[in-house]
Amino acid sequence: MSPNPARPRPGWTLALLALAQLMYALDLNIVFVALPEIGSALGFPGQTQQLVVSAYVVFAGGFLLLGGRAADLLGRRRVFVVALALYAVSSLAGGLARSPELIVAARAVQGIGGALLLPATLALINTLFTEGPARNRALAVWGGAGASGLTIGALLGGVLTEQFGWPAVFYVNVPLAVVIAVATLFVIPRDPERGERRAFDLPGALGVTAGATLLVFALVQGPELGWGSPAVLGASGLAVVALVFFAVVETRSADPLLPFRLFRNRSLTAAVAITFLYMATFGVLPYFLTVLMQTVHGYTALGTGLAFLIPSVAIAVGTQLGERAVGRVGVRTTLVTGFAVGAVGTAVLALGFDKDAGYGLLVPGLIVSGLGQGIVWTAMWITAATGTAPEEQGVANGAASTGLNIGNAIGLAVFTALADRGTDGKSGEALRAATADGEFLVVLLTAAGMAGGLLIALTLRRPQLSASAGTEPGAPPADTEPESPPAVTVR
Repeated sequence: MSPNPARPRPGWTLALLALAQLMYALDLNIVFVALPEIGSALGFPGQTQQLVVSAYVVFAGGFLLLGGRAADLLGRRRVFVVALALYAVSSLAGGLARSPELIVAARAVQGIGGALLLPATLALINTLFTEGPARNRALAVWGGAGASGLTIGALLGGVLTEQFGWPAVFYVNVPLAVVIAVATLFVIPRDPERGERRAFDLPGALGVTAGATLLVFALVQGPELGWGSPAVLGASGLAVVALVFFAVVETRSADPLLPFRLFRNRSLTAAVAITFLYMATFGVLPYFLTVLMQTVHGYTALGTGLAFLIPSVAIAVGTQLGERAVGRVGVRTTLVTGFAVGAVGTAVLALGFDKDAGYGLLVPGLIVSGLGQGIVWTAMWITAATGTAPEEQGVANGAASTGLNIGNAIGLAVFTALADRGTDGKSGEALRAATADGEFLVVLLTAAGMAGGLLIALTLRRPQLSASAGTEPGAPPADTEPESPPAVTVR
């Protein structure tokens, strides 16, 4: 019999889930600053080093919906532990890799682990913490760990690479994943016994996983291989076929992988769009900041990492402000405020994207943009969880998380292509100036994208100031209820 706590331990439970989310977020960016050393040590040609990053993004994005459904059907705690085991094994393999093929394969398995981990973690929070203030506080702590991890990854990657070499950015996950997995068996309650036996929609799972993986591959590799290359065109075509197949299967299945009726919940539909825009805008900023600091200004890996301390703190503060704002004014107003603050801060941040600008010119924008980023991060996950039945939290969060990863892939593909325009044939000072000018443009465009997120947030319902809305003190106003309650009966 596996260990199990005698009574609920919400504090320890939340600490483990937040730590797991920090590990997941770290892996999105931790290898960026280590890429030059990885390429040098393993003989990666410069143009293919990005495969170390894209292998993770492709497989994490492709398997997220499957991971969410697996959490619902097989058990959230069980899938959570399996995901941590995949992380530990693949991270060890990545650190030991001595060829480009092995490290790319290790990162792909890491991505699958991430696709299982993120929706399982969210589903555990949304089922172990009651909807309202308790869940909002839990999501704020979890969100603070995740949003900060996106920038802390660059800091930790720089420190580890400079002090211990590139394998350290992989090895750091091994003890962390093992400790979390073992502690989970003692702290997080066992999965409840399954009642009615559920069918696993294998055709749907194969269709959406293949379609999403191929789509993200095409988006990630388009800037590298060329949008007209046979590999990118072939992957795009097959992705469309697979996703159409998935849609047809889901409409005919008695027990679909993704019940489309879930999207009658306005909160979930808006959350998927918002998570997409969040990572297409806020989520791409660390990449362009890294290029600015290392390529334009010549920062070391450690210096680049240290430069991310300020936005990391700002984002962490923003996640806590987001939780408090939701409790006072509801998610609609909180999301609108977060996107507005983020858009203004990011526009100010663009002023620092100049080859002659110092770090000091970036600081005001980093702070304001980071606060907006943190506010939106917490509020969007509260929105995604609202109005969905407990037994379907995994797949709902898988849908929102898929939007997150596809948004990141599309954002990087589009904005990288735009940033690189005008750099062809240039070198030295001219190249540095062209790179900074291209990034100035894309940072302004991300600010415009944040304004689009604000408009999506406005589609959420306004607070219902009625007697039925006056629930317990501190509960969020009922501005995220579904337009019509989603069906909760499981067939």
